Amino acid sequence: MRLAILSCSPRAYSTRRLVEAAKQRNHEATVLNTLKFAIDLQQGVPDLYYRQQVLDDYDAVLPRIGASITYYGTAVVRQFQEMDIFCANTAHGIINSRDKLRSLQILSRHHIGIPRTTFVRDKKDVIPPIERVGGAPVVIKLIEGTQGIGVLLAESMKAAESIIELLQSQKQKVLIQKFVKESKGRDIRAFVVGDRVVAAMRRVAQGQEFRSNVHRGGVAEKVELPDAYNETAVRAAQILGLRVAGVDMLEGKDGPQIMEVNSSPGLEGIETCTGLDIAGSVIDYIAAQVDFPEIDVRQRLTVSRGYGVSEIYVPQGSKFVGQTIRETKLSEQDINVLTLYRGSKVIPNPRTDRVLESDDKLLCFGKLEAMRSMVPARERRRREPKVQDLGATG
Repeated sequence: MRLAILSCSPRAYSTRRLVEAAKQRNHEATVLNTLKFAIDLQQGVPDLYYRQQVLDDYDAVLPRIGASITYYGTAVVRQFQEMDIFCANTAHGIINSRDKLRSLQILSRHHIGIPRTTFVRDKKDVIPPIERVGGAPVVIKLIEGTQGIGVLLAESMKAAESIIELLQSQKQKVLIQKFVKESKGRDIRAFVVGDRVVAAMRRVAQGQEFRSNVHRGGVAEKVELPDAYNETAVRAAQILGLRVAGVDMLEGKDGPQIMEVNSSPGLEGIETCTGLDIAGSVIDYIAAQVDFPEIDVRQRLTVSRGYGVSEIYVPQGSKFVGQTIRETKLSEQDINVLTLYRGSKVIPNPRTDRVLESDDKLLCFGKLEAMRSMVPARERRRREPKVQDLGATG
């Protein structure tokens, strides 16, 4: 395999370890400076130049795009994608994760834990949002901060107002987030590669510092994650469109709370802490994808007119509850069940004698017209009217 590692820091620990791991596996790995590319566009022939020379052929690309060059870096990654070269993380996934507001907006529509968060532009609108997330203390974050920079804890409402006003006066966009007090000073970093967590560590802040980042002096310890944390980390990465990611979670009383998903996670802290060859896991995954690439089912299976992929939900009371997949007679309607989702379980290519239960979800390929008749109309979320006590007197 010929692998291109996009990085402006060839001497950084993570870059060196990835090159080393690739060479140990007899792959050719070259570090290419992301800022030295030129993107050429013409009809039918997307192309890239590197240092004014036509780019050599590569089998795969591993982007290590820093926050300061997100726009140009993702443009380069996107061009590799258009040239049909496998990218460990896509431009879309990197953009989704880089903006904290954008990533939380995407995650919020899924059943995945996130701290309650609010975003306002006008400083006059600060107090109601703080009250909605539970009142002070609150965490105030810059939307594009990294390594704990731009993350502040406001102990009181007055302090929160002052901090937000100061940041907004400097044209900074900020998030106001509920302070998960039971997780104060510690968090979990899960390193996701493909569909699994290959390593995890707990980071613990020292002294009065509430930020647990290693760059802020936090101490890391190896940890074995419960299934709920593994599943949440993998789902968060996949929802944002990332195959290689560092997922940061708080240990809330109701389970894992996603704090941030990093598309270029560092290797030094977690490899040193766990003693695991995480760089090797990344290279092995990329090599497997080059040899046996994943197929985008939605694109590949919608070529035939009138056919496509859809998800059929089995609600309580459905006629399908208690029936086997064979008894549903979906196959007679030219509908094939690809995957069964049951709670946190994913059952690919389920047997036809498997009995369906309430709240099962079936990922199916077949006639769209037949499947549409089985998908319930989307219900808009109904807001409970706020009742004002008009009889109260001051």
